[in-house]
Amino acid sequence: MAIATVNPTTGQWVQNFEPLTDQALAAKLELADRTFQVYQTVPIAQRAAWLNQVADRLETDCEALARLAVLEMGKPLTAAIGEVQKCAAVCRFYADRAAEFLADEMVDTDAHRSFIRYQPLGLILAVMPWNFPYWQVFRFAAPALMAGNGALLKHASNVPQVAQKLEDLFLAGGFPVGIFQTLLIGSDRVAALVADPRVAAATLTGSEGAGSALASHCGTHLKKTLLELGGSDPLIVCPSADFEQAVATAVASRMLNNGQTCIAAKRFITVGSIGPAFEAAIAQAFAQLVVGDPGDRATQLGPLATAQILKELADQVNRAIAAGARVVIGGDRAALLDRLPPSLQGGHFYPPTLLADLPPNAPIAQEEFFGPVALLFHTETLDQAIALANNTPFGLGASIWTTDSSEIEQGIQQLQAGAVFVNSLVKSDPRLPFGGIKRSGYGRELARQGMLEFTNAKTVWVH
Repeated sequence: MAIATVNPTTGQWVQNFEPLTDQALAAKLELADRTFQVYQTVPIAQRAAWLNQVADRLETDCEALARLAVLEMGKPLTAAIGEVQKCAAVCRFYADRAAEFLADEMVDTDAHRSFIRYQPLGLILAVMPWNFPYWQVFRFAAPALMAGNGALLKHASNVPQVAQKLEDLFLAGGFPVGIFQTLLIGSDRVAALVADPRVAAATLTGSEGAGSALASHCGTHLKKTLLELGGSDPLIVCPSADFEQAVATAVASRMLNNGQTCIAAKRFITVGSIGPAFEAAIAQAFAQLVVGDPGDRATQLGPLATAQILKELADQVNRAIAAGARVVIGGDRAALLDRLPPSLQGGHFYPPTLLADLPPNAPIAQEEFFGPVALLFHTETLDQAIALANNTPFGLGASIWTTDSSEIEQGIQQLQAGAVFVNSLVKSDPRLPFGGIKRSGYGRELARQGMLEFTNAKTVWVH
């Protein structure tokens, strides 16, 4: 894949970027390793000061940074602004809490003194996606850098300007040259990077295929990995739920980031007699969404990030229909384009789409739909709903909507996911660990757990 900015709103090419030569890449690795040797000795208070200065820059340049995400991957402006602000918040969180998270843990043994000390691993390779081009990077980089590691970013090839801006932000914050570097390279050069002995570990947010490939490379060289992969999150609505809030949250979750969110509610599952009313309410809400230019603050749904993603989503919808799904609303891209102004008709737009009655065991029902398409299922009991929710290879997030305490406990206990949210939108929060199970990956980002992922938990015994 070429490293290039292509405006998904218009489909027009903007700019190509030359990948690093082998010599330039080698020089960056040498610089990173040399910088890390000194940086790991920098006091936590100094690292925190630099990270707070990065947060300052994020807040000062918020709209300009947001508009870069609008240009490169089509994120609606208001959502892009929120993403940049969240990055500033995660910087301040780790600047404030790193000393506490990394403090020696005293352990009572028969030694004179014994404790656990957390030390950095070294250079961490981060292979990051385009859908949250700032947040995905910061939720890795903020804790990794505060723990004393160095960071090498291989960003998605369709967001090169954001990738370069990220390095600029850390430099502007005062971090040493070389401790955070953007590597403009294709995915075909990741294996060689992993093999380099100066790279200590790797993390990836992305597809199952990309995660499997990275894990394989790291396994060959016995290097740690952290993977945050896809999701097909269920949203279960019980009869006792706050109906209007459940509908509003289901729509917001599914359409967040133009439907391109790993923890979006992608499968709506109703319990009992509320099914028809929920279906009608979702269809009405989908019909009212404002689709258009993501640079316009009024827009609620913009384009998909690339032409390939659009093609894949349309194919999935067609296969779902062939498998028996009923189209409640949407699915007709041509009709949507007819409603858009000529300047947008070359963009990667897809209409808000609701599919019902898809056989749960159909092969297409096991896939992740990465766009503004929701699958709707009706069940008679909560047991059936949870069984259906768990009938997926993924296990990232799940939500259950009910005011019944026993149903809440059953959902918390039985839903197979890295996170269960009750009567709330599934989201990431710096205060809580984030990650999945099954084919959604392994390891945890954020909170103390995320910081400790890339540290050596060194046992110290003093006799």
